[in-house]
Amino acid sequence: MLSRFTLSVKCRAKMIQLENYNSGHIERGAGGYNYFVPSDINGQWCWNNPEINALLEKAAIKLGELNSFARLVPNINLFIQLHVTKEAVVSSRIEGTQTKIDEALLTEEDVAPERRNDWKEVNNYIKALNQAIIELENLPISSRLIKKTHAILLDSVRGEHKQPGEFRISQNWIGGSSPGDAVFVPPHHQYVDRLMGDLEKLLHNDQIAVPDLIRVAIAHYQFETIHPFLDGNGRIGRLLITLFLVDSKILEKPLLYLSSYFERDKSLYYDNLTFVRTKNDMTQWLKYFLVGIAETATQATETLSQVLKLKTDLEQQIIQTFGRKSHSASTLLQQLFVNPITDVNKVTAICNLSKKAANDLVSDFVNANILKEMTGQTRNRVFVFDNYVNLF
Repeated sequence: MLSRFTLSVKCRAKMIQLENYNSGHIERGAGGYNYFVPSDINGQWCWNNPEINALLEKAAIKLGELNSFARLVPNINLFIQLHVTKEAVVSSRIEGTQTKIDEALLTEEDVAPERRNDWKEVNNYIKALNQAIIELENLPISSRLIKKTHAILLDSVRGEHKQPGEFRISQNWIGGSSPGDAVFVPPHHQYVDRLMGDLEKLLHNDQIAVPDLIRVAIAHYQFETIHPFLDGNGRIGRLLITLFLVDSKILEKPLLYLSSYFERDKSLYYDNLTFVRTKNDMTQWLKYFLVGIAETATQATETLSQVLKLKTDLEQQIIQTFGRKSHSASTLLQQLFVNPITDVNKVTAICNLSKKAANDLVSDFVNANILKEMTGQTRNRVFVFDNYVNLF
């Protein structure tokens, strides 16, 4: 796969010259509104801009550093779930949910009734992402995989009546109350299957020498432009980035997510997508995307480093201060890195302790500033591994 990171891009047949790129055209709908039909993207992309080469090289290096660091982390799978949870929270927040990361880790019964709909959306995203990663072992990134993931995302939540798991068979739009006053109107549904097929071909075309990071950047733009579903397009489009990085072996583990980068300045994200459609400016989108890859990979590496330090420090603290409770305390600590939300009943089962001994151990963890009570109640209390969650 290293050859796909080559900075010398040889132009072949079906060339798409970045500087002369035409993003698509407007057509008139039967309802009297205009919609945008994007150009096909499967082809040999070429460019004369050295800045893209420099940004591409930096992004590739930062991803390599993240991969290398992840290999050094013992039990790396312990820490992946919180990366996934953070992505679910942030990606869903872009769409309007209010769930926070510690709340997302609660069981549904522990969530306030008025917040359960948002909680369900976030947890559907977690399920969808985790299942998609599993599916990648037997199924390439394809419309089939994307649809299966979408069905999980919209299961029993807002949007559940908008054809979960199926590409749309009606017109959708972004902003406004109708296609006539919308901010953006994606292509008519008659184009969706063909355009999604073309997107798939770009991702898997072995006959072109286009770096994978360029492929996924263009594919994300194209997916958001096609808007193939009636709901959930933003979340699926962002998830597609991580799936491709894992599927193409650029990332060995799903540790990088761009939602936080996009959310930091949502207007900039949307403007860069819009300028491709209105100004044919794919160059600026690629620059923005590659900067995001490099920054997010650096941040993920730093977070892993902080997690390792926290784990080492707390293991040492337990050995030095917990005495005969150190075995149970170590068992509990390891489990908290898997699920940083707990209660006395869970600790009883995890550590094979009596209810009183488990309650005492939880109190010791609270006094040691490892756990923090998060409900404010005297009964049915729930505790969070606060220092760990805060790293994300």
